[in-house]
Amino acid sequence: MSFGAASAVRADDGEPCPCGSGAAFGSCCGPLLAGDPAPTPERLMRSRYTAFRMRDAGHLERTWHPRTRPPDPVQLDPDVQWTGLQIVDESVAGDEGRVEFRASWRSGTSRGVLHERSRFARRGGRWLYLDGDVAAE
Repeated sequence: MSFGAASAVRADDGEPCPCGSGAAFGSCCGPLLAGDPAPTPERLMRSRYTAFRMRDAGHLERTWHPRTRPPDPVQLDPDVQWTGLQIVDESVAGDEGRVEFRASWRSGTSRGVLHERSRFARRGGRWLYLDGDVAAE
C-alpha cells in the first residue's frame, strides 16, 4: 500500500482520540504526536495509527527506528482513510516489544483491514517502531 502525499489533519485536545482508546486526544495521542515519548509499545502503535489518520508523516518518521526507517521521506496517500484500530495483543520483554493490531481502511469504494504484528525497540529511553509482518485481509 502506497503512502502518497497529504496535508496534516488537526484535532482538538478534547475530542475523542482517533486511536479508539476512549480517551481524549489531548491526554492520549496528542502529547505523543507533539514529541512526548510513548510509555509502551502499544501507546506508540496507537500514536502511529493516529498519525496515519491525521496525515502526520513527521511523527511516523520520528518514531521509526533509524536502522529500519526508509531513506526517503514518508508520504501518505490522501485517498486512504483509516477508519478503526483494534489492538489484538501486546508483549514487552525488556527493551523489546510486539504489538499485533488490525487497522481498517477505505479508499474510494475499496475497503480492507491491515493486520500487522509489529516489533518495537526501546532506544535511549524511547520506544521506536522497528518493522512488522503485514497481511491484508
